[in-house]
Formats: sequence, C-alpha cells, structure tokens
Amino acid sequence: MNTKTYLSLLGILVAAVLIATAISLIPRPEVAGGDPTVVLTYACNGGKTIAVAYYEGETIPPSTPDAPPTPGGSVSLALSDGRSLQLPQTLSADGARFANEDESFVFWSKGAGALVLEDNVEKSYIGCIVLAPEAPGFTQAYINGDDNFSLRFPEGYTVDEAYTYQVNPTKIIKGIKFIVPAALADETNLSSDSYISVEQIADAPVCTADLFLDGTPEVVEQTDAETTYSVATASNAGAGNRYEETVYAYPGTSPCVAVRYLIHYSVFENYPEGSIREFDKAALTAQFDEIRRRLVINQ
Repeated sequence: MNTKTYLSLLGILVAAVLIATAISLIPRPEVAGGDPTVVLTYACNGGKTIAVAYYEGETIPPSTPDAPPTPGGSVSLALSDGRSLQLPQTLSADGARFANEDESFVFWSKGAGALVLEDNVEKSYIGCIVLAPEAPGFTQAYINGDDNFSLRFPEGYTVDEAYTYQVNPTKIIKGIKFIVPAALADETNLSSDSYISVEQIADAPVCTADLFLDGTPEVVEQTDAETTYSVATASNAGAGNRYEETVYAYPGTSPCVAVRYLIHYSVFENYPEGSIREFDKAALTAQFDEIRRRLVINQ
C-alpha cells in the first residue's frame, strides 16, 4: 500500500471514529412535559448531532376564515455543542418548522432530514439525517449528507467512500462500501474484500435491482421489516473463488438507491484438512441484513 492510499484510508477511518464518538456522547433532550410522540437522533455534517423529542399539541383555530390554523406541537432539542432548547411549532408550507420567539433559532425537519437556521442562515447544523436506533453490536454510525443517507453498523467495518462498481464496460455505479472486519475472514475461507454497499443510480425511470447487475437477472419483490424491496442475485466462479451478490433496491427512490451484498470466498474443500475453518455464510448474511435494516434514506 502506498503512502497516499494509506493516508486516504486513515482519513476515512478517523472520520468514522469521530462520528461514532460524537454519537456515543449525544445528550438526551429535556422532557417538556408529557410523553413525546417520538424521540430521534439526527447526525449532521461535521460530526454534529441533534437529539430531538417531538410533542403533539392542540391545533389553534385560524383567526380569520382565510388564515391557516396554527400547529400546537413542540420539540425539545439537545445539540452536540451543549445547547438545549424547547421550541414551539410554527406555520410551514413544507415539513415541520419550530422556532423561538424572535425566530433567531429555527429547527426545520422534513422526511428523514433536518437543518438548523440561526439568524436565518444555515451555519451550524446542516445535512442532518435521522439515525436508526442504536442496538447491541451496532454502535458505529455513518452519515452522508451529499447522498442523503445514514447507516449503523458493527465495529470493525472499514468505510470506502471512493468505491465504484463496474456493471459492464460502459456502466459504472458510485457508492459507499463497508468492508467486513478482518477478524471475520481470519483463518477462514472468507475473503477480506467481502462487503455491503449503498449505491445510487441517477435518472433511472424505475428503480429495480436488475439495474445494478450485468445481464438480465430475475427480479423478485420482497418485504422485510415493513420495507418492500426489488431483489436480484448473481453469482460467479473462477480459479477456486466464488462471488455471490444480492441487490436490494428501493422502488420509488430517485436517485435509485440499492444495497449490495458481495460475499467472496474460496472453495473450502481446496484447503488442506484442518488448515482453516469454513466461514459461517448464514451468520454473515444475517449481519448484512441487520445493517441494511438500519439504512435511513432521506428523499
């Protein structure tokens, strides 16, 4: 590995560690009274975070027939810079908007995304995306404000932001891949270049899994954890190596978003008896499944 490549990978790892560290230190939002309807954590550009508790409230009727009603909700915010705020909901033509009395601080959420305006300028918390709840073993977090997604994954995975997948000589897909921990492959027939990735194709008229694989693979519909996917598989073999791919595309997304599993392994029977262990394909696939379920797309 040359020095430039090493420094690039080191920078990616340091960024991932900083994000994970910031998230582990997120303060909890103060309870404003009553039970919140939902409590979420947003990860933002620059490793910043916002913990948010949303509260419902009675809508205030309009003062005149042609005026809109005033929403009665509110939020409690705990920002990673140490500030805590409680804001009432205000009128908004798009998303949910919350602001203090003089409008010098505005928290604005829409779908899975959010931002903060201070003095009507985006200058502190931008590119914010909801994080899936932390679960045992899934303590690491990744946010990509440019590609509008966040992801939780186990410790030991390496993030490659320069990843591309070549479908054929004329079609290259960009994405982010998460390479399996070396410990999973050590002394087994699993290759350490196996990974799970998040990929996007712009301007796809219909988002289906076959767009991410060469040829014309069979596409099936599969529902898992209330999400319906377009799914396709492919496999290749050569020189004692096996490559198995499964693509889960998210219909209706634009750009078209998909998660790819690529499992590369060597034929176990080709090794001298007792020299290695056969890797647990079912366990690795189950771990990839859990990572996929923790993908949040902001569109």
